[in-house]
Amino acid sequence: MKNNKYILGITVFLSGAVVMIFELVGSRVLGPYFGTSIFVWTSLIGIILGSLSLGYYLGGKIADKRPSFNNLALVICISAAFVLITVLTKDFLLGFLRVNITEIRISSVLASIMLFLPASVFLGMVSPYAVKLKLNDLKSSGSTVGNLYALSTLGSIVGTFLAGFYLVPHFGTDNLLMILAMVLVLLALALFARELKKMKLFLGIVVVFGLVIIGGFNDSLKSSKFIDIDTTYNRIWIYDHVDYNSGEMVKIMGINNENHSSMFLESDELVNEYTKYYHLAKHFNPDFKSTLMFGGAGYSYPKDFLVKYPEATIDVVEIDPEVTELAKKYFRLKEDPRLTIHHEDGRVYLNRTEKKYDVIFGDAFTSRYSVPYQLTTIEAVKKEYEILNDDGIVLLNLISSMEGDRGQFLRAEYATYKAIFPQVYLFPVTDMENGDKVQNVLLVALKSDKEASFVSEDEIFSEYLQHLWLNDIPLDRPILTDDFAPVDYYIGKAI
Repeated sequence: MKNNKYILGITVFLSGAVVMIFELVGSRVLGPYFGTSIFVWTSLIGIILGSLSLGYYLGGKIADKRPSFNNLALVICISAAFVLITVLTKDFLLGFLRVNITEIRISSVLASIMLFLPASVFLGMVSPYAVKLKLNDLKSSGSTVGNLYALSTLGSIVGTFLAGFYLVPHFGTDNLLMILAMVLVLLALALFARELKKMKLFLGIVVVFGLVIIGGFNDSLKSSKFIDIDTTYNRIWIYDHVDYNSGEMVKIMGINNENHSSMFLESDELVNEYTKYYHLAKHFNPDFKSTLMFGGAGYSYPKDFLVKYPEATIDVVEIDPEVTELAKKYFRLKEDPRLTIHHEDGRVYLNRTEKKYDVIFGDAFTSRYSVPYQLTTIEAVKKEYEILNDDGIVLLNLISSMEGDRGQFLRAEYATYKAIFPQVYLFPVTDMENGDKVQNVLLVALKSDKEASFVSEDEIFSEYLQHLWLNDIPLDRPILTDDFAPVDYYIGKAI
């Protein structure tokens, strides 16, 4: 090297940062198709760690045979190419796997192998290769190896915090992957050139070219009316679609592979059938005034609530403030003195609130394959019981079958609520006779021990009440606790 003796240190530092950013972005790549359950994280972390191990091995072997800056540059350039391939092929591959492989553990492992293994293997080759090049100049092998691997680890730490706190929510998934490819190409060019003038020239060319590609990609997304946004907590898709039941156009907010909210473009009527069952609160507790809801998303039910119950208030706990802003922008959510929004984790709110409620609505999902387990446990249920008034009621939306292996989560949650509340009932929304069908199921828990009525003169309430599940619910699953809550495992069985 003629002008920059620190080029190898910079290379391993940036490569380490890219690896961790690549891994964190990977969760957002997989999220819209497979959710963000522990299965997805396990697949992603396991495959990338395995890929890096293979890369360490191959990098050391190749470096012993052909050590040169140009070969190291080629390794980095190939890793950049695979990152770019990930951007270009991910939607097709993930869509194919989601449709053809229903077992989430298998599909998420295959997705991680196809999209993240190749680039990770070549990124893993960088550190051992850099060590070999550095050892050609220095006699202190121990300190050389230690210094370079320390720099690589430091880069990974910086990349982790940079991605989580800034890059992902500010640049989005696809833009960030293309930026990573650009950084790797620049590293490769720096190793090829190793002269300041050439490096400046290459830097300008790559940056301009990259900005043109990213700008064109963003313009194409804007023109397609498809909104794809990364927030601190989620990857969100917003798009228009024809509702299957009504045939009308609806706007959908999808969060990590789950249709969290749907809204008719021409009316404020509720789209999703299960949300209409929340109105059973009026049947079981006619005089309710103060209510709490976990999960906001597009705020479909809170908007409907404010219209139908002008004397009541609703507090909504939505962990992601950017979701609320999107609801205001795209889902006609307006400020209202009877609506209070808390942007924090639902369990945190439960633990700290001293407010009393008449009704608690539950509709918190992180994705189709995952619910916040901390809201499902007996410790959380006890807190719900404590903050309810004497005639208080919980109405909780679950996605499950009633019977069989696919009903394990429902039975575990049912047992958990039965351990605290004197009365717990289930209302399957779609089919009240087929216990094997996976569907929305409304769990209703009453704090009062006064026997509930399932007859109503109101035609709509009467229809909903006819969906009461009359068969026995076997208590064959252990109560969910903060210490033991295999929620993702149970839901994986259901979905």
